[in-house]
Amino acid sequence: MSEPDDASSIVRRLEWNGEASTWARDHVAAEAPLEIRIGGVPVAVVMRSPGHDEELVRGFLLSERIATSAAAIVSIRYCTDVDIPEAEENVVQVVLDHAVDLAALRRNMYASSSCGVCGKASIERAMQTAGDVADRTRVSPAWLYGLPGQLRAGQAGFDATGGVHAAALFGEGLELLAIREDVGRHNAVDKVLGVAAARGEQGAVLMVSGRVSFEIVQKALARGVELIAAVSAPTSLAVELARASDITLVGFLRDTRMCVYSGERRVRAG
Repeated sequence: MSEPDDASSIVRRLEWNGEASTWARDHVAAEAPLEIRIGGVPVAVVMRSPGHDEELVRGFLLSERIATSAAAIVSIRYCTDVDIPEAEENVVQVVLDHAVDLAALRRNMYASSSCGVCGKASIERAMQTAGDVADRTRVSPAWLYGLPGQLRAGQAGFDATGGVHAAALFGEGLELLAIREDVGRHNAVDKVLGVAAARGEQGAVLMVSGRVSFEIVQKALARGVELIAAVSAPTSLAVELARASDITLVGFLRDTRMCVYSGERRVRAG
């Protein structure tokens, strides 16, 4: 299999330092879905950094105990018979030397996936299942600079273990609704969104302790969140979805510096 050279993508961002901002270009980690087929049947979709796909699929088959051994994997190749041309390097066909329960694999893996077979399909699917994002929230750089400290103050689990992620959700009045921790980044986000839903409240700003992937933006979009902030980087597909859905996406939020990748109008100085 040939390996695509797609380790990163270049995007435009608005970089803030204190109360001053400048436009710059940035490299963000590439992210795209990879659909795995066995016997022509889609059984799983994984979000990954493009490249070394054969190694990824081989390891996935063995670590998930789908293949009985490394020798049982007869071949792994890209599909060329997919409906979307740009998805050709995002779909692989696997041949094993033994039979597997494809119906069970689809139930346990593929059904839980929310992405398509290429970035474009993933974004279109996310947009189809989401409502409109409101345009009521405006925040100052100073308020955003304070979010990591608020999140960190609520991370008792991290203080004790150093091994959990956290998410914080703020309401339309920028009041703190909830901070939750979990070993899974996505789980922490689901928890704070669940808190707001149970109270009948609407979250406007989501703060996360790690990076922002496509799935984080997708979850926020489903609940009408207007702004996502993170202490680390976004991925390329996260930036694309945030721009398509008009969500403000802030990365590298640390001390008095941050980078705004979409929805810049919601961040106002002064």
